[in-house]
Amino acid sequence: MSDPVNSTILLLDIEKYSARDDVEQSYLRRMLFGLTDRVLLAAGVEETLRRRADRGDSVMELIDANASLTALLRSLLTVVPAELYAINRLASSSARMRLRCVVASGYVAVDPEGGWVGSDLNHACRLLDADVLRNELTQSPGDFSLCVSEPVYRGVVRHNHLGVVAEEFHAVTVESKNGALPARLHRPYARAEPSGLTDEPGTASHPAAPVSPEAPGHRGATVNGGVFGGANHGIGGGIFHGDVQVGGAPGDRA
Repeated sequence: MSDPVNSTILLLDIEKYSARDDVEQSYLRRMLFGLTDRVLLAAGVEETLRRRADRGDSVMELIDANASLTALLRSLLTVVPAELYAINRLASSSARMRLRCVVASGYVAVDPEGGWVGSDLNHACRLLDADVLRNELTQSPGDFSLCVSEPVYRGVVRHNHLGVVAEEFHAVTVESKNGALPARLHRPYARAEPSGLTDEPGTASHPAAPVSPEAPGHRGATVNGGVFGGANHGIGGGIFHGDVQVGGAPGDRA
């Protein structure tokens, strides 16, 4: 067995894979492998920096620790949803692909048969199979759910690098046979609307109530009962019939 080497661990799993027939499973596997290749290419991860293991309905990648973890997260958050949209918009409902994803880091060794060994890898697999991540994807309107290990959060995510917003990663605890595993689940927070643009009742986005000419502080102009607010700049020409009031006493003429 090789000496354990520090690596980034990327796991991607297809939802409800076993419920599909053989033809659909073969199609989904091709889509998954192609998507993974494009995501890693977008993150700048070259072929020489990665090693793949095929797990049927999932793919596992060991990525050299020298490859940018920030770039990988950014690619997962942007490229994967776009790729899934492009794939699924032309697919039948039975061939729709939805993915759970885990990003972790740790020491992994490779045995003589090519198998991967390491407790950090075991922890990452347990995160991938956790109910909290499965439920997140089930309830999500999108096709992708991401969970990162606590070391990945502490080392990269919490620093708010470009494209990786720390506040969008929420603390969760995954129960396993080896004890509780802390992790962070990606769920974009609801951003507050700018002042005056919210749809909440009674806010400035709703039409203002008509202003009475007699209202205190009203400085507009009254023409035959109508109100021109403000200083009435830009009103030129035309004939005004009846009394006209412009911020003064009745009878004053504009």
